[in-house]
Amino acid sequence: MEIIKKIFQDKFAKTAFIILAIMYLLILFADFIAPYSSTYSNREMAYAPPSKIYTINECGKLSRPYTYNYVREYEPSLMQTVFKQDRSHKYYLKLFTHGHLFGVQDGGQIYLLGTDINGRDVFSRLLFGGRISMTVGFLSLLIVFPIGLIYGGISGYYGGIIDTLMMRFAEAIMAIPSFYLLIILAAILPSGMTSVQRFALIVVILALIGWSGFARVVRGMVLSIKNEDFVQAEKTLGASDWRIILKHILPQTTSYVIIAMTLSVPSYILAESGLSFLGLGIQQPDASWGNMLKEAQEFTNIFYRPWLLTPGALIFIAVLCFNLLGDAIRDILDPKSQKVIR
Repeated sequence: MEIIKKIFQDKFAKTAFIILAIMYLLILFADFIAPYSSTYSNREMAYAPPSKIYTINECGKLSRPYTYNYVREYEPSLMQTVFKQDRSHKYYLKLFTHGHLFGVQDGGQIYLLGTDINGRDVFSRLLFGGRISMTVGFLSLLIVFPIGLIYGGISGYYGGIIDTLMMRFAEAIMAIPSFYLLIILAAILPSGMTSVQRFALIVVILALIGWSGFARVVRGMVLSIKNEDFVQAEKTLGASDWRIILKHILPQTTSYVIIAMTLSVPSYILAESGLSFLGLGIQQPDASWGNMLKEAQEFTNIFYRPWLLTPGALIFIAVLCFNLLGDAIRDILDPKSQKVIR
């Protein structure tokens, strides 16, 4: 709780914390908040622009929020299909309808952020896709940090030939270009895998190539901690090596672990998004921010359908917020780093 209080004293960290909290609440309750499921599609509405919501009626008076449906029409002058509002019927917005937070009257359609090439609601898919893009980092950390802590703790505590061999192996892992390795490993995954299975394997792959750098830093910390008086006292009292490592040495690295965890999440978000963008991660029709952003790589979509860039904006915001939060936590738990910067 003390850390959270100090975070809220930093305006940038406070803003980042609030934004991330809102993002996680939205994806947690995506089934309730999203007006459509992640796989719902209406191909007649492919690339429909965001729905316009009105609160002022034709007479200039305040009205309940309403919208109009879109209809596709061919525009000869532009030589392409365009969307126009069908103003023959209003569709009023409704709260808590059909098991969702909001929607419109029966027969109406609402697309807060437009639709994609298959006529799927981008807003709904952003919420469901965030469940993958925003959780992959934390799930990977559940594997990375126990491995890194124990591996680095053993290497630093025992030293000698054990330390040399363990560190050479860790350095060999670190020398492998991680993103290219991810591409190779993701490319050889069986094509018939479900998105859940593919997601689980991506988490494992990210973890297996991400633990070595963390273990190396933990090993350096353990090298200095093991010579402290309280560790020597435990040895004198006959405590086992494992007891000393797990109960007395590794807890001393808690501050670094918290900082490293916060700063590591963005790299995992970017890695998963990059794989999905390249078509090697989560596959359609399941949503992730990476495979949603893939549609925006064409110039015509960027220019005429900017709403397709919203997954990229959310990736940028999430990564920025995690970095701001990580920097603040580092300054709180390690005041020396703040003094050095100043």
